Amino acid sequence: MTIPYGNMNLIRTGKVKDVYDNGDTLLFRFSDRISVFDKIIPVMIPDKGASICRTSSFWFQTLNAMGIGNHFIQEKGKNEMVVKKFRIFEDSGSRFMIDYLIPLEFVMRYYVAGSLMDRIRSGKVDYRELGLSRMPEPGQMLEDPYFEMTTKFEKTDRPLDMEEARSIGGLDRYEVMEIKELILRIDRKIQSDVGKRGLIHADGKKELAMGAERELCVVDTFGTADEDRFWEESDYRNGKIVELSKEMVRQYYRESGYHRELYSAREKNLREPDIPALPDKMVIEVSEMYRKMYERITGKKW
Repeated sequence: MTIPYGNMNLIRTGKVKDVYDNGDTLLFRFSDRISVFDKIIPVMIPDKGASICRTSSFWFQTLNAMGIGNHFIQEKGKNEMVVKKFRIFEDSGSRFMIDYLIPLEFVMRYYVAGSLMDRIRSGKVDYRELGLSRMPEPGQMLEDPYFEMTTKFEKTDRPLDMEEARSIGGLDRYEVMEIKELILRIDRKIQSDVGKRGLIHADGKKELAMGAERELCVVDTFGTADEDRFWEESDYRNGKIVELSKEMVRQYYRESGYHRELYSAREKNLREPDIPALPDKMVIEVSEMYRKMYERITGKKW
């Protein structure tokens, strides 16, 4: 059953936003929900939705100025965005299709952090594949960016090798390389901008679609405190990593032991434990982080 909003119907409820069908366009309504490790936390973060919407709108307008295709049409209010609609194939696309969402997520990492550090420690990723001669320290900068493709519509994101990613995404090798170069170009702009405000852009996720002539089109959201990892540059220079993104919430659940419990259950195919709510004090801190990061990332006032 679809839920109307005005004269539109709800077609998808994600971890962060609700998507409504409006004919040739979609309306994104960004909620104050927050999720980590593919689990929605049972608490709302005030102003989070507005921060994600406004930050992403800023970057889409930046892409327009750079001449990079994207799905952004306009921002509506503080937490709504109108975008072009693409067809969705949850299993796979085709390298002959046009106007479809590539059913993959593309991650570019510039530092060893988060799940990459976990996989290196567990032996799932060989640090030598990253051009490193020894086990890296958390937060170590990579000489060459590490590009990954993961699933989008599975229950939990799963890293893919080149062949499976191409099959799911309907891509040839040239198109994969084109995607990689486009993301590097966008990320250079992100780092150039946020670097002026004392931030390091450590990694980030992008989603893309194929247009009417199989040209790449940046979609969904990017460059926000949800999809990307930002650090305080001055602290990093002094050997300390200060998380200025949703990663601070992930760290809370790592320190509480929930992350270990969850991934142990996943590896053993056991029932996943429910994620507990954040304490009130943490909710206030995270809400303030999202407001401040809108200003730090965009250079605009909240």
